[in-house]
Amino acid sequence: MVWYPLGRPVGTTIYPGLQFTAVWINRYLLPNWSLNDVCCYIPAWFGAVATVITGMIAYECSIPANSTGSLLGFVMDIMTGKKAEIVVKQRPMIFGFWSPALQCGLFAMAMMAIVPAHLMRSVGGGFDNESVAISAMVLTFYCWVRSLRANDPYSPWFGILTGLSYFYMVAAWGGYVFVLNMIGVHAALLVGLGRFSTKVWASYSLFYLVGTLLAIQIPVVGWTPLKSLEQLGPAAVFGGYQLLQVCEILRKRNKLDRKEAWKLRTQVFAAATALVVVATMALAPKGYFGPISARVRGLFVQHTKTGNPLVDSVAEHQPASSRAYFTYLHHVCSLAPIGYLIVFFKLSDASSFLITWGTFAYFFSHKMVRLILLTAPIGTVLAGIAAGRLFAWCVKQWWETDDASMDDSESSAATNGAKTKETKKKKGSAKQKAAAAKSNTSFDGLASLQDAVDTALKTKEGVLVKRTAALVFFVLGYILGGSFVSYSWRLSEDLANPTIIMKARLRDGRIIKVDDYREAYWWLRDNTPKDSRCLSWWDYGALK
Repeated sequence: MVWYPLGRPVGTTIYPGLQFTAVWINRYLLPNWSLNDVCCYIPAWFGAVATVITGMIAYECSIPANSTGSLLGFVMDIMTGKKAEIVVKQRPMIFGFWSPALQCGLFAMAMMAIVPAHLMRSVGGGFDNESVAISAMVLTFYCWVRSLRANDPYSPWFGILTGLSYFYMVAAWGGYVFVLNMIGVHAALLVGLGRFSTKVWASYSLFYLVGTLLAIQIPVVGWTPLKSLEQLGPAAVFGGYQLLQVCEILRKRNKLDRKEAWKLRTQVFAAATALVVVATMALAPKGYFGPISARVRGLFVQHTKTGNPLVDSVAEHQPASSRAYFTYLHHVCSLAPIGYLIVFFKLSDASSFLITWGTFAYFFSHKMVRLILLTAPIGTVLAGIAAGRLFAWCVKQWWETDDASMDDSESSAATNGAKTKETKKKKGSAKQKAAAAKSNTSFDGLASLQDAVDTALKTKEGVLVKRTAALVFFVLGYILGGSFVSYSWRLSEDLANPTIIMKARLRDGRIIKVDDYREAYWWLRDNTPKDSRCLSWWDYGALK
């Protein structure tokens, strides 16, 4: 029991994942270690696991099957009512891995391994729920994006793995609500982008069924996934997915056209909405639905006015500043927005999840500084995509030759002249037909400009310009990377300091040890009876 004198049943009011993990490792993997040593090493071990999985997310969202579309293409699919099929012709280039997806994954891993926002929960000795929860979160997200890979027959299995990973997240930390809502929001976004399909339906349905059935087995969670207002959104998405799938089956069976299909969906959802309203009106007066928790409410109102003294008093619940982002993310702050924009031009069912994740992680961390730790994985994924694609492009300029480039400008001009004459003589050629088709579009000017730029870059001077730019990027990347490593190393020393004995620097530059906490404990030991009880607020309050 804790929280004397009121008491608290620990077994049914905590998230047991951290404790079960420590005991399982000690019992089955390291039986010769003490449980204390296992607990001290768990943050570092799981920090490494989270680093690897983060790189896998960046790799998965950068392979050709998941990066061949664009936002404009999605909009065109919505307008035409057809979903474009993904055709992958490129083959693995580096040891059987896709390029530049491999570079994106490696850069994401390198950044995640040392970014301070991740170090503050992966330092040895920092035995806390987030130590294993971050690994569980990124594993859940990886399985989710993996289940959405285009033309993949194993998607349903990864949907099940997503549910199992989510169960571990539920057992480890209350932040599982964020994970649940991220996947739910993304599933709804896919419908809005016209990407709903049987594969997406199967992946989300299996995730929600497996994850929810297992989550309610955790005593502290219970039936809240089906009662709490902050968790009912994904449940509504699950119900909507079932209705959409029924409509899709009826559309194919009855061979309905687009107008008839939309009429069917409208009728089905209208009837379902009426039933939901009736059920809500019947259950709400009986207290079935739980209120939004104070911590979640603190994300949308001023953090000192949630009505919960515990939440209102904690400094970590105040809004984050731009300085806090740079402190814990450093150069990732500069690269992540670039990767965020790149994803819009390399869009797919899977990679669109990064847009959702990045948007909400920034929003919530901006509202509550403590949640900056949630930006570490998505920040390094987006930064890794930006750095990886740029690095791959730079390498290509120096180590690969362009067969279409000419040795000198004269032969290029001669070839262009010959092609011009041939085009005039053969008006029915395929190239002329393609040009005529382009002229019928509103992007004819952009296409012509792009052709002119491509032609210029294939000349000898153009190749020289690209190689010079690649060399500049190499040097700049080396300098920025070195400063990032140096900064992270310095900050890691501060994060690794004991929480009872701390180092501090005086105005004259001298370094001292702040031993106030331990001295206070000694004073209590020497000046109070042995059977005395000292009460303390759990984070910042004074002893009483």
